Amino acid sequence: MRLWNKHQEKLFFINSKSFASPEQLFYRTDDGKYLAYWPKRYKGRKTTLQSRNSLIGNFTEKWVSDLFKSLIEDENLHTVQQARIPSVGITSKSPADIVIATEDKKILKASEVKLICEVKMSLVWNWQYDPEFGSIKEAGDFRTHQGKPSFTRSDSILKAIGKCIDIRVSNFESTKIPIIVVGNAPLSNGFSKKADYLKHAGLIQGFWSLNPFPLNHGNTRKSTPKKGFYRFDNTSELKMHLNQLFKQDLNFFSGMESPKTLGKLIEIANRQETYENKGLKFLNLLKRS
Repeated sequence: MRLWNKHQEKLFFINSKSFASPEQLFYRTDDGKYLAYWPKRYKGRKTTLQSRNSLIGNFTEKWVSDLFKSLIEDENLHTVQQARIPSVGITSKSPADIVIATEDKKILKASEVKLICEVKMSLVWNWQYDPEFGSIKEAGDFRTHQGKPSFTRSDSILKAIGKCIDIRVSNFESTKIPIIVVGNAPLSNGFSKKADYLKHAGLIQGFWSLNPFPLNHGNTRKSTPKKGFYRFDNTSELKMHLNQLFKQDLNFFSGMESPKTLGKLIEIANRQETYENKGLKFLNLLKRS
């Protein structure tokens, strides 16, 4: 499989035409054009299109699941869509979009989960539908329309951050599970520092864009300074980053303690013989403090 591109978006419309009307997939301008987004300089009457959101959500989740499945070499790992992990607060009310787990089932224990992935993907390019011929053609990249796709949409980013933090603080069982947010557009400038802080703090392991070329002309940001946001340019690069997450023995920790209390914990932990045991001892003491 290839990473996200125009072909995937066109394929979404081709597949959706079999069960959704043009009015459910496109806006209609005053001059009768069917468009995926309102053009940048459009001043005519506007309507709100909500019916497409769930369709593109289902399509992109399935696409990411299939992509990850094709890249994972370990036969003991499975991709699970709409998974529930009750012990870390992921229930049927708000299931995880995609989970990589050691068991192929919808309800999982935290110990069976290797990765939680929230998908925040959408249509990036604008598209025009011709009802006479039933054809679909590209009408410009995201600089040419009024839409806010994927990581350029602040409310979508905030929702993802909120869900990830909720998982992190739900139970100590979540401390060893990496969490990533997957999109297909550049991260907005206003969230660049926040993405790096969230990664540095261990709350989220990264905002990953799977769209190498979101613009028809020109370049976009490859990554933020601390790689809180990262754009993948090919599947080999993505595969390498996924394998790194699976191999690392990560431990999230947080707390607010006085320097004196932290000093005592460090002193106790330092009595262990190896660096690994020192670290584990300190984390256990921190949890109980």
